[in-house]
Amino acid sequence: MTKKFAVLVGLFLYSIMALADQKASAPESVMGAKTVIAEDVIELMMAEPDVTIIDSRKNSEYLKGHIEGAISILNTTMTQDELEIFVPDKNSAIIFYCNGSRCLRSSDSARKALSWGYENIYWFRGGWKEWLEKKFPIQIGENN
Repeated sequence: MTKKFAVLVGLFLYSIMALADQKASAPESVMGAKTVIAEDVIELMMAEPDVTIIDSRKNSEYLKGHIEGAISILNTTMTQDELEIFVPDKNSAIIFYCNGSRCLRSSDSARKALSWGYENIYWFRGGWKEWLEKKFPIQIGENN
């Protein structure tokens, strides 16, 4: 009976550890937003110099490195008033990104912006992870 109990406890603990190790995945798309890849972000930056790039990660992550020109606005604290300070025109292009396909911050921010009437929303699902993998230029610290 003790051996059986030990096996059951072991299986139970293994199951809990396996569940704890699983991280949520970002959705495949955000309704109303255009999903883009890193190369699309570069093209948008070149085609629309006034595009606003929002980094939805924690400020500590942003300071360690971000897409050049990105503005740090954490998804959980982003308000309509704050977004309107940076993007007063609701037809302006906005790109949201976070840590990548295992991060939900940018999809949350994009949904909020859409609910506030912003219409030209781009969601960079691969986010910071993809940007680094492609060795695209980064900026460290605050924007100048």
